[in-house]
Amino acid sequence: MNVILTGMPGAGKSTAGVLLAKTLGMSFIDTDLILQTNAGMKLCDILALRGAEKFGELENEALLSVEADNAVIATGGSAVFCESGMAHLKKGGTVVYLDVPLPELEKRLTGIRTRGVVMKEGETLAQLLEERLPYYERYADVTVRESGGTEETVAAIAEAVASCRGKRE
Repeated sequence: MNVILTGMPGAGKSTAGVLLAKTLGMSFIDTDLILQTNAGMKLCDILALRGAEKFGELENEALLSVEADNAVIATGGSAVFCESGMAHLKKGGTVVYLDVPLPELEKRLTGIRTRGVVMKEGETLAQLLEERLPYYERYADVTVRESGGTEETVAAIAEAVASCRGKRE
C-alpha cells in the first residue's frame, strides 16, 4: 500500500514525504517532478507558456503514470482537481491531507507566483485554500494537522496511516 500526500503548496508534502519514506522503508515519488520531467520545463513555465488548463491535463497524466507499491507519493497542490488521477492513486493506498494553518502557509510561500501554483489572477492564498479545501477533504482517508516541525509531522502521518490501515483490516 502507498501513502499519498495531498495539501496546499507549502504544506510540506515533499519535505515530509522524503522523511516519511525513509522512516517507513518505502520509496518516494513526487508527482510535480514527474510533471516537470514529462513537460521538459519547470512548473511555473508550464503555467506561463501553456496555461492552467493544459497544466491540469499534464498533471492528471503524471498522476495516472504512477505505478508504485510501497511508496510515499507527494502530489502537487492542485492534483485534487484531477479526478481520474486521484482515483488512480487512491485505489493503491491511503490518502493523507496535510492540513497547515493559513498563517503558516503565508510564511512559507513568499514566492508563490514563481513556484508554479495554479491560481487565478488576483487570487489570494486564503481564497485558494477555501477553493481547494473541499477537494482535499473529499479525497482524504485521514487528515494530519501540522503542529510542530517536520519530524513531528512525519510521526503524526505514520501514526495516522497505521491507524487508518488497522481499521480497514
